[in-house]
Order: sequence, then structure tokens, then C-alpha cells
Amino acid sequence: MKKGSAWALLPILVFLAVFIGSGIVFNSFYAMPAIVGFMIALIVAFLQNPKRRLSEKLASVTESMGNENVMVMCLVFVLAGAFSGSIKAAGGVDSTVNFGLSIMPPQIAVAGLFIIGCFISTAMGTSVGTIVALTPIAGGISEKTGIAGALCIGAVVSGAMFGDNLSMISDTTIAATRTQNCNMKDKFRENIRIVLPAAIITLILFLFLAGGDYQVKGGLDYNLFHILPYLVVLVGALSGLNVFLVLVIGTILAIISGVATGTIAPADIFTVIAKGPDGESGIMSMYDITVISIVVAGIIGLVKANGGLDFIMYFIKKHVRSAKGAQFGIAALSSLMDISTANNTIAIVMAGPIAKNISDEYRIPPRRTAALLDIFTSVWQGVIPYGAQLLYASAGAAAAGLALTPLDFLPYLFYPFLMGISALLFIAFSKAPQSDQRLNPADNQTEESTKNG
Repeated sequence: MKKGSAWALLPILVFLAVFIGSGIVFNSFYAMPAIVGFMIALIVAFLQNPKRRLSEKLASVTESMGNENVMVMCLVFVLAGAFSGSIKAAGGVDSTVNFGLSIMPPQIAVAGLFIIGCFISTAMGTSVGTIVALTPIAGGISEKTGIAGALCIGAVVSGAMFGDNLSMISDTTIAATRTQNCNMKDKFRENIRIVLPAAIITLILFLFLAGGDYQVKGGLDYNLFHILPYLVVLVGALSGLNVFLVLVIGTILAIISGVATGTIAPADIFTVIAKGPDGESGIMSMYDITVISIVVAGIIGLVKANGGLDFIMYFIKKHVRSAKGAQFGIAALSSLMDISTANNTIAIVMAGPIAKNISDEYRIPPRRTAALLDIFTSVWQGVIPYGAQLLYASAGAAAAGLALTPLDFLPYLFYPFLMGISALLFIAFSKAPQSDQRLNPADNQTEESTKNG
């Protein structure tokens, strides 16, 4: 195995130092837009390894930027923006918020957001799609009840990471089971018993923190026709419909409901898709996060080419000594990969082969290795301030009129942190079985074909 170079990780450290440092110095994390921090990190990455030609560095950057997972993520952002802008213009956000508050006390609204987030993300298999759908509703609940916006959106992100980790149609689940050659249902069973305590404690915390004497501000008028697009999105997700089709259908229905009820003028249809009713939502609100995702992918391309990811893998494998230590090593490996790549699917794909070698050597069942890979990448993906989840949550909050940075959500991201703690305790105090029936590769392909079909 290549030893790699710790020096190659410098761009990531530079970004963290510049972004967090400027926020502390100027007492505002809006003092430096995230994209500026990432551009500084990209320049640092280009300056490294001077013996390598500029054309080769550009090739590494563009190849990484054009990665299939990166482009799919960007397309989801664009479609999510279209749905967000059109449903907001149609009045769907207000109607959904008012309907929800009319049937449940505001004291359990935040816990309800967490449960709904768990449900939708498990059905859709995407944390980003869940955050897209629920962030406007969370902002509306905050406005109507006076509950802190960061708390409401923290509940959404927590629920989104629950399903991202467990869903059978999640990219991370597919990547984890493929790299470890195990069955999805076996990975799910192993996974759920590790994270379920974290989910229960998270629910209790949200009930406790948002259990005050909150009063709803204003009326609770709603139109069920405006809520229909959200219901269709949910049903589509439950039926296993592709997230692209779900968002396209949701956008079309939002436009139809808005035009039919007079909340969207026919002449404004394309404008609200692009800009939303306020000129600050819609597809245009996704520009920043889309560009950031592409730039981050470029940085990772250079970090990888310079040996940064090889260094992480080499360091972890060198310090593994026992079966229990191997599981902690896999946890550390997947964590460092996600921190380095800011994409849990890519992190699993890169860490998977090394994790499989470690688990084979120490006879760790594939289902457990797959679960650990998925859990620890989801832990960090849900809390790193430069990851797509928190960046979009911040953008969605801004579209809802809440000035919140990714760091504002950190105190309320109970589930990702508790998921990590639960998994560490599980490794420390459980005995890993020393035998496991491995899935035949052909069986895995059959299962994938059945799922995708």
C-alpha cells in the first residue's frame, strides 16, 4: 500500500482555518463566504507538488469535478431549487405548516419534524432531498411558533441523516454493501440495532427542548390543494420512484396548484421556478451550493493525486492490531475519508476496499463492516460545516428568511453525534461474530437489479 503524504491534506486544513478563523475574528461566519474559503484551498492545492505539471493538476481537478456522483448531486440541487421555489410561490409551504400546526400542539412540532425527516429520508434514500423538502416547513414552524430556527432545522437534518444511513435505496447503502460484498437486508439489521438507541434519545431531546408553552402566531389557514405536491413527493418516494422524477413531478404539481388557485400568475410560472416568489429562492438559490460542490470535488481530486487519501488509509491500517481495534480503525478510516471528501458516498467507495482487507484479515462480518462504513461517514457528513447537507440547510434557512450559518445548527444536530457515540459504544462492548456467510457477487447483482427495476 502507498504511504501517501500528510502534506497533501493541507488544503483542507487551510479551508477550516480560514473559514472558522474569519468567523471568530470578525464575530460573523458570513464575513467570508464559503466559496471564497474553498477557492483559497484550491489555490493552495495547486501550489503543492511543484514538480507536477500544471496541465496534470488541471486534469486531476476536472476529472474529480466531473465525477458521476458530483454531477448527480448538482442536478438534485437544481431540481430541488425548482421544487422549493414553485411550492413556496404556490403557497404550499404556508399551507403545510398551518395544517401541521392545526393537528398537533406546537410543543411537539420539532419532534414531529425529526420523525417526518426520518420517514422521508428512509423512503427517498437522500438526505439532501429531505432537507430540500422540509427546511421551508421548518422555517415556517419557527416563524409561527417562535421556536428557534436552528433547532427546527437541526431536527430536519438529524432526521435526514437517519434515513441517509439506513435507506435501502441510499447511495451510501449501495456503496457500502457493494464494497463489502454483503446483502442489503443483513446490513440494515446490523445497522438499525446500532443506531436505534441514538434515534430514541434524539426524539426525547427534541421533545424536551421544544416542550415549552409556545403559542401559534397568526391564523392557521390552509388549502389542501396546495399541500398535494408534498403528499405526491412523499408517496412517490415511498413507492421507490427516482428522486429526479419525484422532484420534477412535485414541481409540476406545485405550478398547477398555484395557477389553479390564483397564487401563481401564468406569466410568472418560469420566474417562480427560477427565482421563487421572493426572487431569492428557486433554482437561483442553488447556485452557491452547486458551485461549492464542484470546487470541493476539484480540491479532493488534487488531495487524492498528491497522496493525501493514501496517507489516511496507510496510517489507519498500520495501527490495527485486533478485531476490536480493526473496527475502530474502520470507523476512523471512514470518518477521515468523509472529512476529507465532504461526500459520504465517495468516502465509502474510497475506504471500502481497504476496510474489506482489514475485515477479512480480522474476520469481521461484511455486514458489520458495511454498517460501520455507512454510519461513520453519515456521522461526519451530518456535522461538517462544509458538507452539502449543512450548506444546503443554511441556504434553505436563508430562503425562509432565517440568517443561519452551518455552525448555528451544530448544537442541535443530536442524532449524528449520538449515532457516532452509539456506534463507538457498540464496538467497545459488543462481541463481533467470527463467522459470516458472504453474499455471492451474482446474488448482490441480482438484488441490485431487482431494486433498480
